[in-house]
Amino acid sequence: MFSTVEIFNKTVRVEWSDAAESAMASRMGPLTVEMELYFSCLIRKKVRFGDQAHSREFLPVNQHLAVAFRPVMTKSCKIDRDNAEAPLSDFEIKNPAAFVPHWLKIDFRHGNWEGDFGFSGRK
Repeated sequence: MFSTVEIFNKTVRVEWSDAAESAMASRMGPLTVEMELYFSCLIRKKVRFGDQAHSREFLPVNQHLAVAFRPVMTKSCKIDRDNAEAPLSDFEIKNPAAFVPHWLKIDFRHGNWEGDFGFSGRK
């Protein structure tokens, strides 16, 4: 299944599996999904679900799903070998539309939400 959502006037194709559709339909409220783009010494992309998401504004895709895009950065470049996450802050970008992903894919497997997003043709 799929739909689209406009983020910073850019269309993002949002796709989800049948399993994700069933899991979303059984929730009390919409699933919130954040596409996080992390700028530091490396660029990292991460999909955060529900309480793990930190965005202030989510855009509805349908009655069961809302998404957000959040560019973030850290004050210093530190690669932590024990995977501890550095404190993040919002990254104010002059032209955020240039960094908005083209697509987002969502699945629900083995009781866990999974997601990926990208910047070119469909994955």
